[in-house]
Amino acid sequence: MRVLLHVCCGPCSITVARELLDSGAQVEGLFYNPNIHPLGEYARRRDGALEVAARLDFPLTVLDSEYDPKVFFRAVAGHEDERCGACYELRLGRTAAWARERGFDAFSSTLLYSKYQKHGAITLLGMALAGGGLEFLYRDFRAGWGEGIRISKEWGIFRQQWCGCLYSENERYAKLLKKEGR
Repeated sequence: MRVLLHVCCGPCSITVARELLDSGAQVEGLFYNPNIHPLGEYARRRDGALEVAARLDFPLTVLDSEYDPKVFFRAVAGHEDERCGACYELRLGRTAAWARERGFDAFSSTLLYSKYQKHGAITLLGMALAGGGLEFLYRDFRAGWGEGIRISKEWGIFRQQWCGCLYSENERYAKLLKKEGR
């Protein structure tokens, strides 16, 4: 089975790609993440994903030419507190289109690895985007969470502390500010 894997970052792709490759799938990755902000953060995550793909020997297409955070900001404007669904739709929608255009059998996402992502929403969206000969390959990859962290540290892969969007980063640091009482 030829599977296009949406890759959000290096650490999340390690155990997901390994599991798919070990199951006999022919895996190719796609790095499309207009939600990641700022550009330096995007580049660090992209480079980590490229390093993991090289180490695990699967091709990874990077859509740097389509990196445009304005696309993400427009998609979530007015409903920032429920932004994840729009963000998933941007990334998985582009992945499904890419897979369909290139004759893949299925697509999936490393988002299904993270215990912080909305697993049910990702799954429902993936299933809705499937069809016309393209399958959404659902797997609960969260069991590999600890191993992915361990290996990413061992390999020296850049590890981020938030999902990538400006809102998530602000929420993370706002908690720290509250703890400091400022």
